[in-house]
Amino acid sequence: MKQVEQARRVEVKVPATSANLGPGFDTLGLALAVYDTLVVESAPAGVLEIDVEGVGAESVPRDASHLVVQSIEHTLTGLGYELPGLRIRAVNTIPHGRGMGSSGAAIVSGVMAAAALVSNDVELDADTLLRFATELEGHPDNVAPCLFGGLTIAWVGENGPRSKQLLVHRGVSPIVLIPTETMSTKLARSLQPESVPHADAIFNLSRSALLVAALVQSPELLFEATEDRLHQSYRASAMPFTSGLVAELRAAGLPAVVSGAGPSVLVLCESPEQRLRAAAVAEANMQTEWSAIMPAVDFLGATVEVLSGDAATLSV
Repeated sequence: MKQVEQARRVEVKVPATSANLGPGFDTLGLALAVYDTLVVESAPAGVLEIDVEGVGAESVPRDASHLVVQSIEHTLTGLGYELPGLRIRAVNTIPHGRGMGSSGAAIVSGVMAAAALVSNDVELDADTLLRFATELEGHPDNVAPCLFGGLTIAWVGENGPRSKQLLVHRGVSPIVLIPTETMSTKLARSLQPESVPHADAIFNLSRSALLVAALVQSPELLFEATEDRLHQSYRASAMPFTSGLVAELRAAGLPAVVSGAGPSVLVLCESPEQRLRAAAVAEANMQTEWSAIMPAVDFLGATVEVLSGDAATLSV
């Protein structure tokens, strides 16, 4: 096994994501301009220092079970390197357990940090980065937009996970409505049936295709394009406050969906005025307390900078 250069220090910035976007179950994802930042420095073997600021500072582990450490180790091992000692400082703003891709962001930040630690010797292409991230996440719909930014279509082919990045129409104005409650992705997935009616499958195929067109070219179609019969109704019993708010928003003509596995709600507005209407509906909702954030669509995805050690350029 090869050794990582000592005292090499890198900084990674990764965006939040919202997967599914209504009908695009396990396929479509959107990068949002809410970021976690990670600084990683290679250290002598046996050293592991983890400092966390912001979201998760009181709850995330400070040992080898930390998801970033696991991701760095997985990537380095896959490249034939020994895991060095690590000094990690994380500044987190992506909410945990809210359907905004926090675990995917942690995985991507670890993959990107590992790639940067060895970038003088190894150059990783986009497909390889996506493969490492998907191996840990299990599916590419969150890690693809986190890596590449914008709207991504993700799939798994004969040669592994692939994705296509698309630029989102400038008129699309997302708002995310975040409850105080959390939701387990594992629980949400357990509620999904193994088969669905043929008519529902056809319905979602048409809406998924329409959603790509709406996000890229025709935001006025977003309401119809975000209709879903494939997964949201099956998970509604686990988060009634979320399904209730989605129903209220859609009754008001707003293109609301469950963000990822929930419980946050994403509204893909076509104007700032729609954003304000969505925030007002959430504020009046009596089932639980909602906080609203209005992020831009992130178009860069994960970025990395080598802070010390021999300079190298790493791009996705």
